[in-house]
Amino acid sequence: MTLAPRRPLQIPLDLAHRPARSRDDLVPGASIRSALHLIDSYPDWPAPVVVIVGPRGAGKTHLAAAWQEMTGAASLSIAGIGAEALDWAERGPILVDDADRAPIDETGLFHLINAVRASGRHLLMTAATRPVSWPIGLADLVSRLRAASIVEIGAPDDMLLAGVLTKLFADRQVDVDPAVIQYVVKRMERSFESANAVVERLDAAALARKSRITRALAAELLGER
Repeated sequence: MTLAPRRPLQIPLDLAHRPARSRDDLVPGASIRSALHLIDSYPDWPAPVVVIVGPRGAGKTHLAAAWQEMTGAASLSIAGIGAEALDWAERGPILVDDADRAPIDETGLFHLINAVRASGRHLLMTAATRPVSWPIGLADLVSRLRAASIVEIGAPDDMLLAGVLTKLFADRQVDVDPAVIQYVVKRMERSFESANAVVERLDAAALARKSRITRALAAELLGER
């Protein structure tokens, strides 16, 4: 018996797809509505210090990056704020992403908040937990953080995830049937990080097989038959 030749797989080029982080790339949804309003209403904020709180993969970093692009905010690390941060606070807004990741430069953060308030600037921090649960021993810093305004976001809902997946595929110039998008949404981890990973895997698999992204392909990659 003669076996039919196997269809060769195309090896996809490893073309980097940088995640879009601008305000226009934020897909609106119920879970981030309050945070989007915060970004859009700057500098008319409820407090000089604002903390966006939400679970891992909920889009905090994207929101913060969009705000930073809009405002030109300086980005600082919570572990090493440093004395030069006080000068930055006098020049413009400050961003501290993942502010609850230990170790926290408590003295630096305390002085930074004081400088931000004194100069009439703003400090935006993102975190997975509320400041009240951060491992902080400096009482004066605890007091300052209690005065911060908290904006909470949740895990993305189905509508938001579908919009994000559609946009991520469109960024790659890939057209995917809405029914396939809905199939993926129901079976993927509920986070923006997972959305990026799923799109990357499906796109790479489709390129390798020279095929469209179908429900069958999605089922195979998501471990369902």
